[in-house]
Amino acid sequence: MSFQQGLSGLNGAQRALDVIGNNVANTSTVGFKQARAQFADVFAATLEGAAGSQVGIGTTVDSVAQQFTQGNITISDNPLDVAINGQGFYRMSRDGAISYTRNGQFGTDKDGFLVNAGNYRLTGYLADATGTILPSLPAEIRIDTSDLVPQATASATVGLNLDSREAVATGAAAWTGAFLASGALPTPDMYNSSTALTAFDTLGNAHVLTLYFVKQAAAGAWDAYSQMDTPSAANPVQLAGASPALAFDTSGQLASAMPLSLSFPVTSGAASPLAFGLDFTGSTQFGTAFGVNRLAQDGYTAGRLAGVTVGADGVVQGRYTNGQARDMAQVVLSDFANPNGLVSLGGNQWAETSESGVPLTGAPGSGSLGVLQSAALEESNVDLTEELVNMITQQRSYQANAQSIRTQDQLMQTLVNLR
Repeated sequence: MSFQQGLSGLNGAQRALDVIGNNVANTSTVGFKQARAQFADVFAATLEGAAGSQVGIGTTVDSVAQQFTQGNITISDNPLDVAINGQGFYRMSRDGAISYTRNGQFGTDKDGFLVNAGNYRLTGYLADATGTILPSLPAEIRIDTSDLVPQATASATVGLNLDSREAVATGAAAWTGAFLASGALPTPDMYNSSTALTAFDTLGNAHVLTLYFVKQAAAGAWDAYSQMDTPSAANPVQLAGASPALAFDTSGQLASAMPLSLSFPVTSGAASPLAFGLDFTGSTQFGTAFGVNRLAQDGYTAGRLAGVTVGADGVVQGRYTNGQARDMAQVVLSDFANPNGLVSLGGNQWAETSESGVPLTGAPGSGSLGVLQSAALEESNVDLTEELVNMITQQRSYQANAQSIRTQDQLMQTLVNLR
């Protein structure tokens, strides 16, 4: 029996060295998970079942288990490189076949799909035309490189403080119907303060909206006049809302109903008139100098895709040359009740089996799933020092088992030599 025991020890040590060698070879493989040979002893079957007198007949490799522990995360220069910090696998698709990986080295193919080096396509939840993520059955993620169409201004918000210490402008009486119809440019003595913001028409053309604020004799009352682009008879200055457009209470808080409705003719070929709401909510009238603390509007011109980022929640967002950003998709992660039940396909890919259980798929950060880090990679979790020590241990084990066979051979030779 000793020959069989020693032989099983040699085979076991050789198999362990194979596993260690594979671990060492994949030290630099992104997303690689080290494996460990797990051994079990072997007993000969006996009819008597005399457990107290049984001697084992060697060892066998019970399984090779991969260790799904977290690898170190390092920074990369590719914004499409994504590392998983925590549990989960990327869900990949190739020709309809689904597999899973921890390797987050992604790029785009000629059709714009996010793929890895093996041409597996990354899957996730897709966004609709407005950029709203729609959680449903994960689909292959494609980067849309088409231009972002312009959006006309539908609402604008202005937050400011009007100086309560101001006197009525010396030229305030010039704001008459005749002046407004003339299309003339207001002179500085006709208003107390002014500011401007940019609005966009349906073709994405920018228009400068100038606002003039004129204090009235009544306490807390201000008129607001608006003008789009250069004043003319066809495009005159107009009173914004009813007079007074802005009324403040004794605490300096705005009491007027908002928003005010504005409408301007445009000659750029876009839809005319350009109409939108102007909201002064949050504006004040205090005894401090005039100041603007907010200017915002929801329109923008056309834009080309300038870059793509992936958030910690897996949202793939496109950045455009017009300063806008649009959600394109959301990467999903899948986890398993028994990751060691996955079957390795090579190329850092695993496939689901009956032993792994069904995949639990969701957005990063939900449930027990980890989060993502863009422009980063998860290194192999192989501890090279540990593997080298294990290699020495298995080498000694191999030598000891070889010595066991040699000793048994010497005993057999002694028996043969008996006369």
